[in-house]
Amino acid sequence: MKRDWQGQKVVVIGAARQGLAASRYLARKSARVFLTDSRPPSEFGDIADQFTGLPVVLQLGGHPMEILNGADMVCVSGGVPLTIPLIQEAQKRGIPLTNDSQLFMEEVNAKVIGITGSAGKTTTSVLTGAIAKAAVEPKSKVWVGGNIGYPMIEHLEEIQPQDWVVNEFSSFQLEQITISPHIAVITNITPNHLDRHKTMHAYAAAKARILDYQTSQDFAVLNRDDSGSFNLRKKVAGSLLTFGFNKPEGKDQGIFLDKEYFTLYDGQNGKKMFSTGALRLHGRHNLANAMAACAACFAAGFSIEAMRAGIRSVEGIPHRLELVGKFNGIRWINDSIATAPERVMAAMRALEGPLVMLLGGRDKDLPWEDLAVLLHKRHPKAVLFGEAGSLVNAALKKYEGNSPSYPIFQVKTLEEAVKKAAEIAEKGDSVLLSPGGTSYDAYRDFEERGEHFRNLVKALA
Repeated sequence: MKRDWQGQKVVVIGAARQGLAASRYLARKSARVFLTDSRPPSEFGDIADQFTGLPVVLQLGGHPMEILNGADMVCVSGGVPLTIPLIQEAQKRGIPLTNDSQLFMEEVNAKVIGITGSAGKTTTSVLTGAIAKAAVEPKSKVWVGGNIGYPMIEHLEEIQPQDWVVNEFSSFQLEQITISPHIAVITNITPNHLDRHKTMHAYAAAKARILDYQTSQDFAVLNRDDSGSFNLRKKVAGSLLTFGFNKPEGKDQGIFLDKEYFTLYDGQNGKKMFSTGALRLHGRHNLANAMAACAACFAAGFSIEAMRAGIRSVEGIPHRLELVGKFNGIRWINDSIATAPERVMAAMRALEGPLVMLLGGRDKDLPWEDLAVLLHKRHPKAVLFGEAGSLVNAALKKYEGNSPSYPIFQVKTLEEAVKKAAEIAEKGDSVLLSPGGTSYDAYRDFEERGEHFRNLVKALA
């Protein structure tokens, strides 16, 4: 049953993308919205113009406790920790918590393919969306968003029952979810966001919530090559599909690679679908992402022809191994999405030849040791920047000892890092921005960091 928001007081915490979208939606539904953010008004420009004619009250520069008086609901944006005093007080008062993803799942009347994971969820979402667009009838529409692009609640009133929704979920969004999508994909679960979740157990439990409310009519897609994902198979309430580089064992249905072909296994026989040459994205990790997308789309009933066409249509994704410049024999590559050391390693493995690495940002309490081992093997030039620069420097030199086998430079900002990279890069090098840390020490998000990198490279060219 859909909620009646008429006259309900909803406190929305966080005036970024998700909070703004939730506020607009709730206000259109005649709720009384109080939007609060700890940042000062000077950081928001003309934010009030977004709510002209809507019942939205802005409270910027702090979270006063009295804003909770008479509140029927608190809507928490994804980036807001559940430990802040305002949320703790709301819980003490028994005020229910929600977020934009939960509100969307409560109201949406189309089938949803939900995708989460520590790495690869955005690429998998884009590939899945492209396949769905190639598969659906003209009267249907495919919506792709969530943790990428725009919050899906922004277009909730436009989505029709015959449409398909591909929604990317972050662990932050899943913390509040009590409804699972019809098809749930978990690309992998590896250490990430431990600054927020504190333990791997809590982080994995947040990711697993995408499965927790499925029924026997639903589908789960898990990664056979990743224990964090595959170990959740006992939680699957409906049908299980898997993906991985080798053929599934037993009668499990799924996708695997048979030499150079994406192959569908029906529990008894393998059916070659199309060549891996259809995938235009580089790297072994993107082969895995493509298999995950195909498994999800097989569950949705989409054709192999649509899978091939959709996979082939995706030529690149911004901020993910994105070539942003090539001059003087040097390639400049934007992988700003890499906010964990494991993502940096995947990016390095996707690229051949000598590297100049730009590493840093803000640390998420993640281990850097495995990356230090790979850096030792590849012998790049490393330029460290941002809040985590000293921490990364210490981690690399702990492995390397007093005489590092490759040059390590440390600067303060991304701008200084690009300048240093331009000084030390040689013909044949690839300069790779793949930070391993978040952007929040200097930027609103990884996209803003990636855009700044693009502009710095253009200025060099």
